[in-house]
Amino acid sequence: MATTTKIHARALLRASGGPRYAIALAVDALGTGLLRPFLLLYGVMVLRLSASATGIAMTAGIVVGLVCMPAVGRWLDRGARSTVVAASMLLRVLGVALLLAAPAGHVWLFATAALFLGIGNQAWPAAHAALVATVAHGRERDAALAGGRALRNAGLGTGALLATACLTGGTTALQALAAVTGLAYLAAAALAWSVRLRAHPAAVTAKGGASGPAPRMRALLAANVVYVFCLNVPEIAVPLVLVTQLHASPLWSAAIFVANTVLVVALQVPVTVLMSRFSRRTVLALAGVVLAASYLGFLAATSPEHRWSAPAVAAVSVVCAIGEIIYAGSATALVTALAPSPVLGRALSRFQLSTGFGLAVSPAVMTSLASHGPAALWGSLAASTLLSASAVATEKDQGTQLSDSRPPGESELVNSAAARGVDRGALP
Repeated sequence: MATTTKIHARALLRASGGPRYAIALAVDALGTGLLRPFLLLYGVMVLRLSASATGIAMTAGIVVGLVCMPAVGRWLDRGARSTVVAASMLLRVLGVALLLAAPAGHVWLFATAALFLGIGNQAWPAAHAALVATVAHGRERDAALAGGRALRNAGLGTGALLATACLTGGTTALQALAAVTGLAYLAAAALAWSVRLRAHPAAVTAKGGASGPAPRMRALLAANVVYVFCLNVPEIAVPLVLVTQLHASPLWSAAIFVANTVLVVALQVPVTVLMSRFSRRTVLALAGVVLAASYLGFLAATSPEHRWSAPAVAAVSVVCAIGEIIYAGSATALVTALAPSPVLGRALSRFQLSTGFGLAVSPAVMTSLASHGPAALWGSLAASTLLSASAVATEKDQGTQLSDSRPPGESELVNSAAARGVDRGALP
């Protein structure tokens, strides 16, 4: 099994899609950070909608975005790559334009805007993973996916900080943020489209790729629904426990969220590279163990309420962030390794369905469990995550191809584009 033990910045950049694509990711993430955390506030403050109507419209956008994922998978399996990425960004441009055009009190225009934003947000991860999987190979692809996540988190965090600083301007500031977000999405879409990357399914199949249905990955997809709860722990579970149960200052929640973002940006690539000496499935199972241990740590920190509870929660949050980093560096990489090239899009769309579903239900599940006390919340999360890790570890990879090894004579990062049926077009 080939492993990646060193990070070469230039090679990593090329494996991630090239300089222009990296700039597109950064601009897109910055724009997303400016608006997405404050979309609810936009509906309430700018459009004068009720909080419940705004929340329902946003949830509907997420659900419809998930429903569209099978179509996105089929589009990817016809060879589209950068076009799908650009399309996901353009859909969000349309969503922002509808936000700006919506008059106060017009819930249906807001709902339509949330719909386009939701479809774009759900389509982007699968399209991005498919593009990187087409450019890079083996463990270098894993590092490239990790690099993309680190870059995206940096952009999201920067955008959110800028937006927070601007919120003192009230509704005018929110409208300005929306306008800048739309321009950022438009610029990112143009950059992504200019990469002009396609895969030719017929050529890939001729080189030995299996065709037919996408791998089912039932245990992996079911486990992923539970795993993705970790992504909402710093945003929902930890603030909820700190403020409502431990009566700590909200500043603790903000500090933990910022620390989580910094850790992901700084450690996502190094940790993914370090873990490349093990199989992806083993690493994903290990992520579940680390996350479960952090949940038990939260339980220990919050059960006896004392003055050290908030610092203890902050310390355990670091362990949770490490588990999240290990999970994020192995989950999508495992799917891209399991799926034969001709059905990669459908496999990634199924994975995104499980991710989106987990993210959609986790707030309701966590708030419901938290109402019954720390043991119900953290104990249930720990038990279900351990069960999911066990399912991941024991699932058999039947009828799939795990591309961990590097063929003789392969370059540092990727096989010849022609050998893999890739049309790079303008890709630098």
